[in-house]
Amino acid sequence: MAPATIATTIIVDLRSDTVTRPCADMLYAMVTAPVGDDVWGDDPTVNQLESEAAAMFGKEAGLFCPSGTMTNQIAIKCHTSPGDECICSDSAHIFLYEGGGMASNSGVQARVLPSDRGLISAKQIAAAINSCGIVYARTRLVCLENTTNKGGGTYYSASTLREISALCKARGLALHLDGARIFNAIEASKEYTPLDLGQIFDTISVCLSKGLGCPVGSLLLGSRDFIDRARRARKAMGGGIHQAGFIAAAGLFALKHNIKRLSEDHERAQQLGNALSGLSWVEKVEPVETNIVIVTLRPPLEPTFMQEQLKRRGLLVSSLAAGTIRLVTHLDVGQDAIDWACRVLKDFVPEDDVKDEAVSTAIY
Repeated sequence: MAPATIATTIIVDLRSDTVTRPCADMLYAMVTAPVGDDVWGDDPTVNQLESEAAAMFGKEAGLFCPSGTMTNQIAIKCHTSPGDECICSDSAHIFLYEGGGMASNSGVQARVLPSDRGLISAKQIAAAINSCGIVYARTRLVCLENTTNKGGGTYYSASTLREISALCKARGLALHLDGARIFNAIEASKEYTPLDLGQIFDTISVCLSKGLGCPVGSLLLGSRDFIDRARRARKAMGGGIHQAGFIAAAGLFALKHNIKRLSEDHERAQQLGNALSGLSWVEKVEPVETNIVIVTLRPPLEPTFMQEQLKRRGLLVSSLAAGTIRLVTHLDVGQDAIDWACRVLKDFVPEDDVKDEAVSTAIY
């Protein structure tokens, strides 16, 4: 077989939905936003974003922060005291990908439960709640992730969420939602609305910089008293931003324009999953539920090799686990780009003798 001709221009970036860039209309909203000093509480655009997001989920107040990691970590800190325990899944972002923040920021330990692609059940949680004996860490908080990141975009059913919420209320536990991709879950499930989730969870973290396309920013939503305490924690963590309205304006634009279109990302992820199924180098494609596609490679292929080979053909993918690659659809990858990516994946034959020859390409 003749060596493959390789495109050196990156065409389609499917590493994550965090790689999106603001569109022209979002940029215009940002540069024309009225601003003040948010640390003083007088940035009108930030105040509007916090108010609108809180109302959307039926919460009393909101807090704008630079990242979802910060909103999660502030929630953990304000729900717990040092020596407490937080229950989460074994693939939770707060456990794996937030720099050990539970321990370093709050002095809290994690009780991680084996999950079904990131999802845990009320029965598991009930069994993991520590008794009141002084030798045990006090179970104080349950954190759920919806949709799941490492789990590949899976989402909770309404019945499971309500069962877990009822358990937490009965046992006096706080319930926090890591909603980094919560609007993907809402769109896919069709079983609950933002207002429903506001009743189920005590606090909610909503990320604006993934499927919604903002360059930066997340919101923490909860009761007014909780957000007052969270605002102090944000300051202590270095999260206060003065003229934050310029970036908050992107969030207002995204909440108005970029939620309904998430179904397009889900359809394109399904298309990628279908294209990958049955290929010679693919062992398994996990069921595609939202905008994330997880592919198990056929041994002895390794993710680093696949990432490099696909990159040289103009396609960027990522990997979160041994033996797998991940593809994530988002608003910067349109239908033409997905069609092209599917052709690249179907035509790809893993081989080492690739020809390093640049060809002219267009960027989607």
